[in-house]
Amino acid sequence: MRKNKTGTLYIVATPIGHNDDITLRAIDIFKKVDIVICEELRQGSTLLKRLKIKNNLIPLNEHNENEMVQNILVELLNGKNIALVSDCGTPVFSDPGRKLLQIAYESSVPVHPVPGTSSLMAAISICPLNLDQFTFAGFLPPQSTKRLKVLRGYSHSPHPIILMDTPYRLGKLLNECGEIFGKKQTIFLACNMTQPNERNYLGTIEELLPQLENTKAEFILIVDKPQRRRQR
Repeated sequence: MRKNKTGTLYIVATPIGHNDDITLRAIDIFKKVDIVICEELRQGSTLLKRLKIKNNLIPLNEHNENEMVQNILVELLNGKNIALVSDCGTPVFSDPGRKLLQIAYESSVPVHPVPGTSSLMAAISICPLNLDQFTFAGFLPPQSTKRLKVLRGYSHSPHPIILMDTPYRLGKLLNECGEIFGKKQTIFLACNMTQPNERNYLGTIEELLPQLENTKAEFILIVDKPQRRRQR
């Protein structure tokens, strides 16, 4: 890969479950860049080993982002081409990397996307609800009081709401949505997408909660346009 005076930062999407969901361009980028920035070294190493690619790995996550972005910027300004990946899916979106992007643009570093798998777009593509317009709420705070406050703010949304959370909080989130939006609220739930144990669910909260309350899964929850608006 020909180097300019300033290197290029590539934002590279990787599989969310099925290992074959990697683009040819992503593989080519991994082979040609000087450094691959990953969320966790173990995950990044596994990805490159699976692709039979050797490259320099540097971790960038919520624990070291503030201190690492300047070091990475120096490499870019010295002409190094760098690929940024997350543990899975499309980087930066609900993942570390935003500060690196900001400082890259401020420093006139070229930034290019290498599109591929996105858990959000994958869920949208299989959801039968009307998603011409929607509100992406992302990950909720871990504290119960803050979570409920955020959900109440969406109870007046004129559009469906898309929520994410850690696998072990799926049941908790369903119960909270039932409390705020009502048990009759229609939802769509995409679990473990592209994996052998993938399951998708469509129904009301009261219909789905009994079978999913104790389920642990990677998921995206889409709450249809709220029909029952409650103030608490």
